This record gives sequence, C-alpha cells and structure tokens, in this order.
Amino acid sequence: MYEPIRTKSVHSTMAADADARVPHRSREEELDIQLAGHLAALLAVTDELGLASAGDAIARQIARLRGGMPPVRHAGLRGTSATSLHGRAHALAGRALVVAASRADTAAAILAAERMDAHALALAP
Repeated sequence: MYEPIRTKSVHSTMAADADARVPHRSREEELDIQLAGHLAALLAVTDELGLASAGDAIARQIARLRGGMPPVRHAGLRGTSATSLHGRAHALAGRALVVAASRADTAAAILAAERMDAHALALAP
C-alpha cells in the first residue's frame, strides 16, 4: 500500500532557504527608488540646460527620497539642442509625476508638474 511521505522534500527546503536569503522591498520602497531615478535623470537634463534653481529643488527631493544623501551633480554638456533637452525633460518630469502620484507624494508630484509646465512652455512655438 501507499504510505505518505513524512519528511520534507529537499527541493522545498532549498527553495525556502533561498527565499529567506533574498531581501524583499515593499512597494513603497520600490516606488521611492523608481521616483528617485526619474528625478535624477531629470536633474541631469536640468543641469545641462543650466537651470540652477530648478536643479536645486529637484536635488532636494532626491535627497529626501534617498534618506538625506544628496545626488551627485555634473553638468556634462553634450552640445544637444535646447529644444531636444526640454523635450526630454518634459518626458522625464511626466514619468516622475506618474510615480509620485501612485506613491501619493504630494511634494514630488507638485515639483514634477511644475517642471512639466516649464518645459512645455519652453517648447511652445
């Protein structure tokens, strides 16, 4: 007759051990990381455009999301046209706005919306 297995499978034990070793982040932590990334990309484009005060505001938000660690700033000028940079900045601000809204981060959402408006105004003919 059939006798049930009384010991745990080697495979399930290995999977449980591996799962315990893998660090897991919450949804909020993942959104913080994603938002900080979008804002860091926006900061790079903003610095390339030479918008110091806007860059400072973005840098403050990044530092807040990273727990006080300020972002590294480098205005690596590549000779890209201002129109292209404003278009890229508008798109990055839009991505940051979506993540900030899903995270319910009012300060970051307001900043992203303001940057979107400023870059849309710069793109207007």
